[in-house]
Amino acid sequence: MTVAAPLRAPVHRAALLAAALLVPAMAPGVARAQDYPSRPVTIIVASPAGGGTDFSARLIAEPLAQRLGQPVVVENRAGGNGTIGLLAAARSRPDGHVLTVGYSGTMTGRPAVEGIADLDPQKDFAPVALLTDTPQVMLVHPSLPVATLAEFIAYAKARPGQLNYASAGNGSLHHLGTELLKLRAGIDLVHVPYRGTGETISDLIAGRIQFYMNSPPPVIGFIRDGRLRAIATTGETRHPALPEVPNLRESGLEPMPINVWYALYAPARTPPAVLERLTREVRAVLADGDVRRRAQEAGTFATFAPPEVVAARLAQETAAWFQVVKAAGIKPD
Repeated sequence: MTVAAPLRAPVHRAALLAAALLVPAMAPGVARAQDYPSRPVTIIVASPAGGGTDFSARLIAEPLAQRLGQPVVVENRAGGNGTIGLLAAARSRPDGHVLTVGYSGTMTGRPAVEGIADLDPQKDFAPVALLTDTPQVMLVHPSLPVATLAEFIAYAKARPGQLNYASAGNGSLHHLGTELLKLRAGIDLVHVPYRGTGETISDLIAGRIQFYMNSPPPVIGFIRDGRLRAIATTGETRHPALPEVPNLRESGLEPMPINVWYALYAPARTPPAVLERLTREVRAVLADGDVRRRAQEAGTFATFAPPEVVAARLAQETAAWFQVVKAAGIKPD
C-alpha cells in the first residue's frame, strides 16, 4: 500500500490540473450569461424617431430596464435606408448589450427585392421576441362607388390599369402587399411610390390616388370624418378601432403576410443563456397591462412570440415575397 499511494497521487493531481485548464475556456461565456447585463443595454433603431420601429423600441425600453437592473437606451441610427443601423447592430459584440428592433418590411421585403448590403437578417441576427403586430387598413377615395373590398376588386377588374395605388417606396410592405393583392385578386393597379405617409394621405384625400393600405393611427381620423373610406383590414380579427370594417377573410380573401410587425434581435452568436434571459424579460414586459394599453392606443398590439416563431415568420414571409417579386416582375430601383 505504501508503494501504491505515490502512484495514485500524480494521477489525481493531473486530473485536477486538466479540470483547472478547462475552467478558463468555459468561464467567459458562463460569466457573461450569469452577470448579464453588466452595463447599459442599447437598442439601435435604424430609422428616425417617431416611426413604428422607434415606438416599439421605446415601448419596452423603460420596463425592460427595470427588469434587467441596467439602463436601456434607444439609439436612432438612421441612414442608408435602414442599412447603417442594422449593420452596426449586427457587427456589435454578441454579448446582449447591443440589440436592435427590426421592421418586417425591411427584414423580409427588402431582401426579396434588392437585398440589404452585406447583411442577411436570417443569418446575422438572433431573434429575441416579437414585440408588436399591426394589421393594415385598406383605403379608397370616397368618390369610388365601392364600400367593400369585393366591390373594389370588381370595379378594378372593369378598369385595368386605370386606378393608382400608393406605397412608401419600391420594395416597401405597402408596395409588395398591394402587388400580392393584385395577384390574388387578378386586378391591374398602377404603382405610385411616395417618400412619406403625409404626402401619400394628402394625395389619397385629393383623389389623385385611389387605393392605399397603411397602419390605422394616421388615417382613422380621416375615416371618421368621411374623407377616406376603409374597405378591409388585414388582421385575423376585426381591428378594435374599426369594428365596422371586415377583415380579409370576411371579404373573401385568405389572410396575406401584410401586417406590419416589429421584433427584437441580438447579433448572431449571442450566448443562448443571454438570449433566454432577454426573451423571458421581454415576455413579462409585454404581458403588462399598461404596456398593452399604450400599444393599443397607438393603433398596434403588444404581441409576444418566442424566437423560434420570429425565425419561422422571417423565413416564411421572405420566401413569400421572393415569389411575389418574381411573379410581379418587380425590379430594384
